[in-house]
Amino acid sequence: MTQKAVCKVKVEIHTEIAAIPAEAWNALVRDRNPLVRHEFLHAMETNRCVGEHFGWLPRHVAIYDGHRLVGAMPLYEKTNSYGEFVFDHAWADAYRRSGQDYFPKLVSAVPYTPCGGQRLLCRESDREKVIPLLLQTGRLLAGEIGASGLHLLFPESAEIDFLRHEGFMIRHDCQFHWHNRGYRHFEDFLSRLSSRKRKNILRERRGVTDAGVTIRMLDGHSATARDWRNFSRFYEKTFDEKWGIPTFNEGFFTQVAQTMPESILLVLADLDGETIAGSLMYRSDTALYGRHWGCLEQVDFLHFEACYYRGIDYCIEQGLQLFEPGAQGEHKIARGFIPQITRSAHWLAQDFLRQPIEHFIEHEHRAVLHYKQQMDASVPYRKDIV
Repeated sequence: MTQKAVCKVKVEIHTEIAAIPAEAWNALVRDRNPLVRHEFLHAMETNRCVGEHFGWLPRHVAIYDGHRLVGAMPLYEKTNSYGEFVFDHAWADAYRRSGQDYFPKLVSAVPYTPCGGQRLLCRESDREKVIPLLLQTGRLLAGEIGASGLHLLFPESAEIDFLRHEGFMIRHDCQFHWHNRGYRHFEDFLSRLSSRKRKNILRERRGVTDAGVTIRMLDGHSATARDWRNFSRFYEKTFDEKWGIPTFNEGFFTQVAQTMPESILLVLADLDGETIAGSLMYRSDTALYGRHWGCLEQVDFLHFEACYYRGIDYCIEQGLQLFEPGAQGEHKIARGFIPQITRSAHWLAQDFLRQPIEHFIEHEHRAVLHYKQQMDASVPYRKDIV
């Protein structure tokens, strides 16, 4: 831990989130967003989901007014770009060709998680004072460790104006999200879709049932140790098939289930007495975040049922307004998800590449808007409703 004097408040940089009281950290989290809660980030650290071996080194910022925590930022020193979902390989290559080091860099994000949320944690009444201090601290730390810059990935919309005002460059991308329009039940949602899309969804859901699959929807209280053991197998198998690296593990899943059980939605699929597939989602007070999927046996349409339709069912039943099912996937449009612009914010410690990177960002923004317009033309909702 290091301490810095910024104005008259105390600023600390922590290499483990356990050094910050959980209750104080969570008091700054709006909407009980599970992905930035202390329990979630702590579980990643205690189960070695982050660390030097993965290139995610915790450098969490805490700002105190006396003994009171008034601001915090989940922050990591990165030695690679793995698990960020905001691709900057071209930037790293440009630095290398210029004889400069792009790594390390500082990243405020939830590791391996392309979901929106707070990155600059503070109370609403403290925003004007605390957010500039958080960003100033991040930039000072970048200078101390020789980081090339400070990057905030998938910040909430309310933070963008602060970031732009502080000189951060704003990048754009496109995901597909589902919005609850006050639906009373799943059939009410279906009634808003075009006839062809409605019939297709009914056919897919019926196909899973006809295959003999039964679905269990569990929270952290009702999921058993065996359930988590099975799900961990599914999760690891997905990475094995895609030549990726499984960064989460059974220890992490069981720990978050124990420490934040109400935030968990585990969807498991059983066939002939065996659990063959599952998806894991997390919920806040207003939103659902789809994160992981895996299976041992392929069943037609089961992925859509477990990852999308059951999530929509849950949002309607619980009155949640937003469902973020993860990055990419144009196939989500036909199942009720619509294009949504996402953002990230970037500050570079040196200006020698700022102008070409700004031009890159401008070109990328135009391309993303064009892509979104194309996707908007494919949304499945009835034209008399949209």
